[in-house]
Amino acid sequence: MAGRLADIGEFGFIERIRRGCLVRKDGVVRAIGDDAAAFVSPAGELTLVTTDLLVERVHFLRDAAGGFALGVKALAVNLSDIAAMGGTAQAAFVSIGVPRDCPLDYLEELYRGMRHLAAEHGVNILGGDTTASKTDLVINVAVTGSVREEEMLRRDGARPGDVICCTGNLGDSRAGLHLILENIPADTPELAALVKAHLLPRPHLAEGRWLAACGAATAAIDVSDGLAADLGHILETSGAGAVIDAGALPLSENLHDFCRRFGKDPVDMALSGGEDYVLLATLCAERAREAADRFRQALGRPLHVIGEITGTGRLEVVTPDGRRRTAEARGWDHFKTGADHGDTRQA
Repeated sequence: MAGRLADIGEFGFIERIRRGCLVRKDGVVRAIGDDAAAFVSPAGELTLVTTDLLVERVHFLRDAAGGFALGVKALAVNLSDIAAMGGTAQAAFVSIGVPRDCPLDYLEELYRGMRHLAAEHGVNILGGDTTASKTDLVINVAVTGSVREEEMLRRDGARPGDVICCTGNLGDSRAGLHLILENIPADTPELAALVKAHLLPRPHLAEGRWLAACGAATAAIDVSDGLAADLGHILETSGAGAVIDAGALPLSENLHDFCRRFGKDPVDMALSGGEDYVLLATLCAERAREAADRFRQALGRPLHVIGEITGTGRLEVVTPDGRRRTAEARGWDHFKTGADHGDTRQA
């Protein structure tokens, strides 16, 4: 039988998980072991701070996701917020509430997943807290980053005529979640890739830094709640509208295969799915083509042009056959979606 956290205590657990947390020593004065961490932020840059709280049975199903995958995702969603601001991620702080029935090896895998992703992006895990929980596993991750003020990407800079772009495929994560929640076996490479897209998202930090430094980006956000909902945030804060070209949306062959098999609409999956954690950005029109070419040269991946900012105040979608419809800026809402549909955002 797997051991429990109670068998070794909080400080014994800290000793187990602290190894490998410090991957970059520059700027760190004190790491795990003191009452607080101490580190120096880069001179002349703003400090970015983001945090995300994950609650079992609301945001994830412990039995559906291994500890490693859950650890990766818990950190990835925060790194994605730093990416959306064009920043460089620096340090993470992890706090967990642990129920008595959570095995120790699951917790160790959770931290192994976080350390794995943190090392990949040069992020130090500098502290946090551990406490008991009555029933469910609770995870809170906070991440700090930095960015030069003149390069920081925001949501409120989109203007009519700007080009709308995204940095990766849309809808894959929602398809993977459907497979998990419906207990459908991922019995083909295509379906397995969709489950992986949901469980192990990749934060687009390099893409965010490139967009921040290129000088052409006017606004940005990460796609966590769905393309329509997240673009809606940009439109609301910018006082603008948008037209999305459904035929230009980056939809993977894996998603098309899923939709054919299960009778889903790939465009709807892309618009309302969420948790793809690609970046959505607007670029000034006169520099958009050059920026897209340079983006591909620098990162080896396309910057997908999917629409244009308008002054209508509406979000509209043009279908491949030329029809235009108004889209609802809907996606995940913690207090509406979950209550209305009993859905689980993550697995």
